Formats: sequence, structure tokens, C-alpha cells
Amino acid sequence: MKYKDLRDFLFRGLMFEAEAGTFQAAGIQIGADQRDAEEQLLTEAIAPFPVTRRNNALEMARLYAVLHCFENQIRDFIRETLSEKEGPNWIENIPVKIKEFAEKRQETAYKDSWLEGEKTDLLGFIDFGHLAQLIISKWEHFEDIIPSQHWLKQRMDELEKGRNFIAHNRMLLPSEFQRMYMYIADWNRVIGL
Repeated sequence: MKYKDLRDFLFRGLMFEAEAGTFQAAGIQIGADQRDAEEQLLTEAIAPFPVTRRNNALEMARLYAVLHCFENQIRDFIRETLSEKEGPNWIENIPVKIKEFAEKRQETAYKDSWLEGEKTDLLGFIDFGHLAQLIISKWEHFEDIIPSQHWLKQRMDELEKGRNFIAHNRMLLPSEFQRMYMYIADWNRVIGL
């Protein structure tokens, strides 16, 4: 292959790679489908367990994924709102008990944990139940967005119960699944997340 041919070949490859994102966004599959590979890996990982347990696990995994997105979106919502309203040092002004709780958990994560995940975001160490308390403590910044403190507290309390069930690998009933999906959809509709 001549130098010019090699250069043209490489250039076309670079151009295609640069455009691949556009093709993928349009729904055109480029390369191997990673979802198929991930699904196969999951299937192999849970294959040793009984069918009922696998089916329950997959149903719980879907709800866990929704809760993961929801909980972290609320953290982003709080972070963005308070940062905009109180400035970059907003975390210094959260309720003392919540802040001390988060700092203690963060300190433990740094000191005692072999895990190397995210440890710098103090808001990530606040319990799910503290999120509603934090919003209520800064209500003047959220009252134009959230219908009422009662609305917030009711949904967050119910979601926390289900979330804790899921976090401890306990199976929910179908009606409880629906309630959790309903509360999250309600939040997304009203708050716009």
C-alpha cells in the first residue's frame, strides 16, 4: 500500500469515527452492540440461581436503576438550586446535624474503606431521608418549585421506605413497585426533572 493510500484510508477512518456519534444519535447501530454483551454477562452471572430468584432480581434491578437516577437527580437539584441561591459555599450553611452526619460518613469512607469510588461530594454522604429535611430547611429557595412541604415529605417518606427495602435486597409486592414508579413520575412531572 502506498503512503497516499494509507493516508487516505486512515483519514476516512478518522472521518467515520468523528461522525459515528451522529449516526448513533440517529439510531443507526455502529460496531458491536454493547447492550447484547452486557445482557449476556448478566445472564451468565445469575444463571446458577433459580428462575424465580432471577426474575425477582431483574425486576428489582429495574426499580433500583430508576431509584439510583432519581436519588442522584435530587442531589443535583439541591446542589444546583443552593449553589445558585447561596453561592459556591452553600454546603457550609446546611443544618448542622445533617452536615455533621455527612462529614462523619465521609471521614469513615476516607479512613476505613478500601473502596475507591466518589468520596469528595459531601452531599453524596447525606442519607436519602435527609434530602427532604435539607430542602425544607432551605424552603425559601424551593417553594416556587415544590408544591408544598407536605407534598415533598409524603413522597420522600414513602420512597425512602421502598428504597430501604431495595437496598437490603428485600422483594417488594407489585403494588409497591407501582407506587414507587408513580411517586417518581409525579415528582418528575411536577418538578421537571
